[in-house]
Amino acid sequence: MANGWAPDGAVQDQIEDSVKDAVSAARARMPSGEGLSDCEDCGEPIPQARRLALPGARTCIACQTHRDRRPLHSPINRRGSKDSQLR
Repeated sequence: MANGWAPDGAVQDQIEDSVKDAVSAARARMPSGEGLSDCEDCGEPIPQARRLALPGARTCIACQTHRDRRPLHSPINRRGSKDSQLR
């Protein structure tokens, strides 16, 4: 594929960087440390089964579901080449 001035493999490098960024963001959102017995958003008790299955849980299932539905990133690619920024 002709990429203009981009070196061979630049498109694949950009794809791999996007995947690495997404994985890093997902890992950063994973709970860590000591969990809570009550949800930090609504104050309802977090079920024991959830706390055992997900050490470090800080929210109940309903609040976590609501958090998961929020958009996490901009659809604009700010990492890539000048060409990708012009689109």
